Amino acid sequence: MKTIVLFGAGKSATVLINYLKQLATDRFCHIIIADAHLQLLQNKVGNSAFVSIAQINITDELQRNSLIEKADVVISLMPPTLHYLIATSCIYLKKHLLTASYIDDDTKKLAPKIEAANILFLYEMGLDPGIDHMSAMQIIDTIHDNGGIITSFISHCGGLIAPESDDNPWHYKISWNPKNIVMAGKAGAIYLEKNNIIHKKYDILFSDFAQADIQNLGQLAYYPNRDSLNYKEIYNLKNAGNFIRTTLRHPNFLIGWAQIVHLKLTDETPFYHTDNTTITHFFNNHLKRFDLYGIYKEAISNSSVLKNQFNFLFADDTTLINKGYCSAADILQFIIEQKLQLQNTDKDMIVMQHEIGYEIEKEKNAQITTNKNKIAIDTQLASNHKQLIISTLTVLGESNTTTAMAKTVGLPLGIAAKMILENKILLRGLKIPIDKEIYKPVLKELKNWGITFNETTTKL
Repeated sequence: MKTIVLFGAGKSATVLINYLKQLATDRFCHIIIADAHLQLLQNKVGNSAFVSIAQINITDELQRNSLIEKADVVISLMPPTLHYLIATSCIYLKKHLLTASYIDDDTKKLAPKIEAANILFLYEMGLDPGIDHMSAMQIIDTIHDNGGIITSFISHCGGLIAPESDDNPWHYKISWNPKNIVMAGKAGAIYLEKNNIIHKKYDILFSDFAQADIQNLGQLAYYPNRDSLNYKEIYNLKNAGNFIRTTLRHPNFLIGWAQIVHLKLTDETPFYHTDNTTITHFFNNHLKRFDLYGIYKEAISNSSVLKNQFNFLFADDTTLINKGYCSAADILQFIIEQKLQLQNTDKDMIVMQHEIGYEIEKEKNAQITTNKNKIAIDTQLASNHKQLIISTLTVLGESNTTTAMAKTVGLPLGIAAKMILENKILLRGLKIPIDKEIYKPVLKELKNWGITFNETTTKL
């Protein structure tokens, strides 16, 4: 029997684990789920007769290899810094590897070895990156196949709180790795706007935001993601004058987070002894350290939004941090884990929207409009020359554990792993899901799980 090994049982793994458990129950394959925390494994897997669990120190090569050796396909939901260890073992043991994380520079250097081992490393196979690639490429390839020229590509995605659970001044709760939330945007961003390359540094990334009109939800704010231009060539969009990939948030969240950055609360330098220290004491000490108290007081005096947000997070004289010696960023992560966690009755929400502008080549239009005179052809060109496709996905979580985030991150990985074992995906090498061989069957299967896009086309 074939075997899938999953490393990582954290927040984003819940739905994937349930999917894999069902595969095991159906006797499709054997499943092994590994994590450093035994109690977490037991809670996530339960009493399944068809799934094995393994407590592991992923940095221990012998432990890691002993599990990977049993696998036909390996899935990693470990922190990105640990993927490389798993990758080297998978190459050595010639095992396929899937992950939702971005391809980093070290992994790119492994590409020749992956090819030589005749295995598939499928990275960026979650939500964003993942579903965004697949859904965008489906539209892009369709436009190109019909003679269209894409002139503008804007893709938004955000993990948000469902409207019925939105009850704090940040309009946000945590549904994925909280460290990633604290570290978001640190590298700044680069994108293309009106054929101009725009570099946006971290210190203005959240304050200089724009808003998008999201179908059925109204206005949401967004900030640009990392290096959008890296995907312009990958998507084969050489004629696009706009190319940007973004993260969606409630406007008030970005107003508050810009101030968080301005007040150096994401600083990563260890400085604070936090044992027996309250949140309020840390916050006051931090402002004093950087001489920011006056700036903070002025900011909250001019904005009730900021005042409510900062009181919500930092006005706490009872909660002890007790994290030892650590940085402001570490403490901020602790605070948002306490204050912005999903409650028992809360639901999260995933929103993704592609806005793709394109033109129809005149030659193609002329061929399509056969048996028409020249005037009719010219009229057709004038009315249909420029068009805009808006493709929107909205997914609501079922509970505070079966979240929309876990569903949209986990299911693409599980579905792809199953299709590799079924020999429905035969690609080899280091890939992301932009090939039809991957995105067509996976998107089709995702529809069965309620992950489906609503598309509208507008003539411009």
